Amino acid sequence: MTTYIDYLLHLADNAVIMGQRNGEWCGLGPILEEDIALANISLDYIGQARLLYQLAAELKGAGATEDTLAYFRNEQEYLNYTLVELPHRGAMSGYASADRDYAVTIACNFLYSALMVLVWDKLQASSDKTLAAIAEKSLKEVRYHLRHTRNWLVRFGDGTQESHDRVQAAIDHLLPYTEEFWTSSPAEQAALEAGVAVDVASLRADWDEIVNGALIEATLTRPEVVAGAYVTEGKKGLHSEHLGYLLSEMQSLARAHPGCTW
Repeated sequence: MTTYIDYLLHLADNAVIMGQRNGEWCGLGPILEEDIALANISLDYIGQARLLYQLAAELKGAGATEDTLAYFRNEQEYLNYTLVELPHRGAMSGYASADRDYAVTIACNFLYSALMVLVWDKLQASSDKTLAAIAEKSLKEVRYHLRHTRNWLVRFGDGTQESHDRVQAAIDHLLPYTEEFWTSSPAEQAALEAGVAVDVASLRADWDEIVNGALIEATLTRPEVVAGAYVTEGKKGLHSEHLGYLLSEMQSLARAHPGCTW
């Protein structure tokens, strides 16, 4: 039976995967300041994930811990958006070789943080007081994430022809994945019924306003999403091939040494 524990896992999984993806830039950022900034954003997401996994483990019981929820759940048990598991490059197969593209990373972070600044704001009124407290803390962090990535989006879009073309391609590639934001999942429905969650679909107009304003300032064009096109279902456990590669790296040490303490 789906309970609102799955909703907490959905939020936590989004955060831990974003933290893992952003952490992949550590030591490889385009400039030193940005290398440090993205590493700090990555740590923010991992911190959010820890708090959410701890709450979910407490409610779940049966020996669950933040570590078992992060490191010992399989790909199909993860409930994150497909958007956040995508690699730092344009549309291509997971095993193909390609250079990382910082425009893709910035665009992904921008689209996601534009949503979460709204979600965390609403979740401050959650009936679960611990989740409300997590939301209050996370909102402060994601406001910075949004401001940081929006500034880079504008710099890229209104910069050189190459930077403009790269970030436009990134938006064209990633925006269709955001359609998953507005569909409901069993986890979200159960949490809404429990008074714990926010109806994300109700935030779409505000999200559109944030995104459209940034794209206009960045001289970028918002691509049209094809009506009737497939909508990803990562938050229902149906993932792209990319998540398996990511989890194999993220979970390898814990699975090689289960129960180990440091």
